[in-house]
Amino acid sequence: MPETAPSEAVLDVTGWTCPAPLRDHPRVVMGHGGGGALSAELVQHLFAPAFGGEALAQLGDSAAVSLGGVRLAFSTDSYVVRPLFFPGGSIGDLAVNGTVNDLAMSGARAAYLSCGFILEEGVEMSVVARVAEAMGAAARTAGVEIATGDTKVVEAGHGDGIYVNTAGIGLIPQGVDLRPQRVVPGDVVIVSGEIGLHGVAIMSVREGLEFGVDIESDCAALGGLVQSMLAVTPDLHVLRDPTRGGLAASLNEIAAASGTGVVLHEGRVPVPEAVANACAILGLDPLYVANEGKLVAFVPREHADAVLDALRAHPLGRHAAVIGEVVADHPGMVVARTGLGGTRVVDLPVGEQLPRIC
Repeated sequence: MPETAPSEAVLDVTGWTCPAPLRDHPRVVMGHGGGGALSAELVQHLFAPAFGGEALAQLGDSAAVSLGGVRLAFSTDSYVVRPLFFPGGSIGDLAVNGTVNDLAMSGARAAYLSCGFILEEGVEMSVVARVAEAMGAAARTAGVEIATGDTKVVEAGHGDGIYVNTAGIGLIPQGVDLRPQRVVPGDVVIVSGEIGLHGVAIMSVREGLEFGVDIESDCAALGGLVQSMLAVTPDLHVLRDPTRGGLAASLNEIAAASGTGVVLHEGRVPVPEAVANACAILGLDPLYVANEGKLVAFVPREHADAVLDALRAHPLGRHAAVIGEVVADHPGMVVARTGLGGTRVVDLPVGEQLPRIC
């Protein structure tokens, strides 16, 4: 067989990492912001090599950093949800609660937030005021202070009314070490409540859909809930709030980072009937639908019952449930045991079922 001529050589791109490894997508697509495989590829192969640094390499909901001998959690997030106001909350509530929750997933008590507004020319001042007031109220409820901020205005047609960016810092208590690398076979997987409410609430308003019952977002600050868990034991292994990409994305990220397998018992996952019905109509899987007031915890088996009791004693955790366990088999993979006795792979979503949910 003749050798391939130089002009006919096939380029081997399997090892590309920088500067442009997004081989199948030479341009940004909506899925790159969806919290699934495309988002992970963008961060791991483009941003992380460009920025470097040990803190960024953690790739958690927030970074745990040390400053002057004090352990801090530091996080930032941007909010581009449409519509700005929805059943159960608004972009203002999301901006505060989302960043507070990211800090809480490191076990930190949120202390201060920054706030950046990007306003589109022509948006009504009354709308801006409603968002700002919602942010202030959410901050007071969460026990956090908005300490600094910034405002920019873009020309009409170059935005979508209001975008908000928040960053936050908080203190991590001594003895708390939450990261996926601590997950081991035998750990119990607990979810703090009913899933899928936020994503379905957004879709119902955006598309004018009626499901026969009002569905409200679960948007809430989880700092108090996390502190109630840590009061039982600081020896929690990892926490995540399953926002973009839903519960499935969070479980896959933890399984991949820890090198373990996760077995999910599908029938134990608390899915509200209204969400299940809406997902059936829309052709969605509740496991992939976004949440804004739930967490998933990987807990040593010996502490699981006490942590579950603490969750259920808190108003935000009364529907908490054990939904699975960590195994040594199929490392990096999440599988679900179905109600019919079968098993299916719960893969990382490519993009996002419902765009612009936060």
